[in-house]
Amino acid sequence: MAKRIVGTTPRQDGYRMPGEFEEQTGVWMLWPQRPDNWRGGAKPAQQAFADVARAIARFEPVTVCVNPDQFQNARARLPEDIRVVEMTSNDAWVRDCGPTFVKNDQGNLRAVDWTFNAWGGLHDGLYFPWDQDDLVARKICELEGVDSYRTDGFVLEGGSIHVDGQGTVLTTEMCLLSPGRNPELSRRDIEEKLCDYLGCEKVIWLRDGIDPDETNGHIDDVACFVAPGEVACIWTEDPENPFYQAAQDAFRTLSQATDAKGRRLTVHKLCLTKKPCCLEGAETIDAVEGTVPRENGEVSIASYMNFLIVNGAVIAPQYGDENDQLAIQQLQQMFPDRQIVGVQTREVAFGGGNIHCITQQQPKA
Repeated sequence: MAKRIVGTTPRQDGYRMPGEFEEQTGVWMLWPQRPDNWRGGAKPAQQAFADVARAIARFEPVTVCVNPDQFQNARARLPEDIRVVEMTSNDAWVRDCGPTFVKNDQGNLRAVDWTFNAWGGLHDGLYFPWDQDDLVARKICELEGVDSYRTDGFVLEGGSIHVDGQGTVLTTEMCLLSPGRNPELSRRDIEEKLCDYLGCEKVIWLRDGIDPDETNGHIDDVACFVAPGEVACIWTEDPENPFYQAAQDAFRTLSQATDAKGRRLTVHKLCLTKKPCCLEGAETIDAVEGTVPRENGEVSIASYMNFLIVNGAVIAPQYGDENDQLAIQQLQQMFPDRQIVGVQTREVAFGGGNIHCITQQQPKA
């Protein structure tokens, strides 16, 4: 039985969000199908999601949740060792609408069910309605028999935070202080919520993300903890790169930061793509009222940082760019004990995210 926990927070109850590099029991995904977000009736995106699921399944179990009308299609396209479960959702970004799992020192698992409003609600959200996405976290908790904390009225997406599992959370001002999320809360109020629900003591704020129009600048495109005391940060020395300033600023901030344990962070540089990844095939994306329209040539956020750490491996995006191989090499240096597996995910970038955005890890209990 999965219960709703009321009146306390994970921190009060001795729970914390583990670092992504800690041991996992599996990964959750949602199946893409919205013709008003994915080009070509979502068929190319489905292929990319299937490739990502296949890569993860080499290392740990994967569950793909799928709308009823797509169950047969998803089941046919995915290998038999991947579990496919019927679950209604509005789109395919489980990182942002799914549960954030937390655990305690006894190894018990719980989850945080954040309020989800499609990255900005009626202020600057990307689609309407988002009611089914807001139920995804609860449904996953029901399936797993995991008790959860619902943050009624506090909006947050999983892609806007990274933790080291030892008291530090990393986020961006651009996202968490944006008017479409929690406009009535001060920066200090938001820090308090993060620490209460993630079991943390310290928030490191980067100013900007690289994705102001879609997610309002999620951290998972910019920086991430690769180990306690160690972060990866996007980097380019090319002032023509659209993300040059954000990368320079993030690197400077992280190089001067200390974590909750008082350690100066070791900052690893991860390259950006040589050329911007620009949307093609926008004419095959349906125009629908309530969904932000798409245009050919708009820059898709193609960040190598949007990888997923799994047991024994890192599943990393590849874009058919000159820097693909360099990114793999740099990740291998950061994760010497893990296999780096590249997956071509331009199609996912065209839809507004990447491997980290379409996955949600469940830590080992």
